[in-house]
Amino acid sequence: MAKRPKPDQIVAKLLQADVLISQGQSVTAAIRAIGGPEATYYRWRKDYGGLSSSLVRRIKDLETVNARLREAIADLTPDKLILQEAARGNV
Repeated sequence: MAKRPKPDQIVAKLLQADVLISQGQSVTAAIRAIGGPEATYYRWRKDYGGLSSSLVRRIKDLETVNARLREAIADLTPDKLILQEAARGNV
């Protein structure tokens, strides 16, 4: 099973494809040169099209932090509900 490329590698491949296309190669030939299926290229173009690799890295870091915060909230929510019930005197 092949490893998925990291976002900054995807941006580099998209830039490489742009260079090849600007040099006169067809889109299909440029996609073949960077490797991967045509559908993957267009999905990458849609997701990472106008981004720089540093911006993509920053977005991925923020997504990681966001996931960690969501997990922390999910862990604390039951505790909060128990405390609210206890404060109302229902326990």
